Amino acid sequence: MEAYINGVSAVSPQNTFSAGILPDTPVGYRDVRFLKSADPPWSEYLDPMVARRMSRIIKSGSCAALKALGSAEIKTPDAIITGTGFGCIEDTVRFLTTIYENDEKLLNPTPFIQSTHNTVGSSIALMLKCNNYNNTYGHRIFSFENALLDGLMLISEGEAKNVLAGGLDELTPEFFKITDRLGFWKKEKVDSLRLREYKTPGTIAGEGSTFFVLGKEKGLHCTTKITSVQTFFNTSGKGETEEWLKSFADSAGNRPEVLLLGINGDISNDSVYGNLQKKIFSSIPAAYYKHLSGEYWTSAAFALALADGIIREQRIPEIMRLDDLQYGNINRLLIYNQFHNRAHSLIMVSSC
Repeated sequence: MEAYINGVSAVSPQNTFSAGILPDTPVGYRDVRFLKSADPPWSEYLDPMVARRMSRIIKSGSCAALKALGSAEIKTPDAIITGTGFGCIEDTVRFLTTIYENDEKLLNPTPFIQSTHNTVGSSIALMLKCNNYNNTYGHRIFSFENALLDGLMLISEGEAKNVLAGGLDELTPEFFKITDRLGFWKKEKVDSLRLREYKTPGTIAGEGSTFFVLGKEKGLHCTTKITSVQTFFNTSGKGETEEWLKSFADSAGNRPEVLLLGINGDISNDSVYGNLQKKIFSSIPAAYYKHLSGEYWTSAAFALALADGIIREQRIPEIMRLDDLQYGNINRLLIYNQFHNRAHSLIMVSSC
């Protein structure tokens, strides 16, 4: 299964929405434990009367989707597929807080209606007046990958020619507090652009909304295509992951020329990448991205946008590089992301 990337747009802590995907002038954050995405210009994409009832994640997701469709010159996609780890947390918290404070009386229904995982996908469909296939995946670390696989299958089976697929998650104070108690985040404040240098437990939280227009046919401005998406859940954390990666790399046409890794500054998390990189991909130039976005469930969507930019412009920004290995033409890039050495995903992106 494969599909062309005909349009892309990303809302992130970097200036990716307005200044281009690749971080030529990266935005650094000092003394932080989390990164918030930069708000796009809502008024340029959304009706102000409609936008005032939307939470932040709905607005950022809608703007990213509309811009991706615009770059692909597509008005109405044949399918809208989103992936999100926890959905619209802000509206969920608002509704639960109102229940408590109002003693379950005189409740505003809007936060409840907008608290579900599929709110962003349905909001986009309403704006576009699109009655086609619409689905949302809430599978934690695999949320975006499953949305991507669904889109690839629809295109492969002839059910759709153009699919709008995206991954999005938001960061709220409540979510950060709960996950901080679970040990997800670093206890010390860090300089985001030097994240890899902190050899301590935990990482920095992040958020983002990234959308793609996947096509059966190559668009006018297309330079990349997705050729493979694979996920692997390994509860033992032993050698099965290495065997899976080696089998993928040895498959015909799957040897990448550049790696894009989900290194996030957590000493135990990053050791997984280091070990597998030395054993399987030691001669391949590598880059990383979570110092630009922070860690969140669908960060692989942001990585895919960066991969599209790297192949499109045939260069790796210095702020993303992990080594000094020389690279030539970049025709195949492999994104490898994993969570606690249990959930692993691969996305192969190729030039076209």
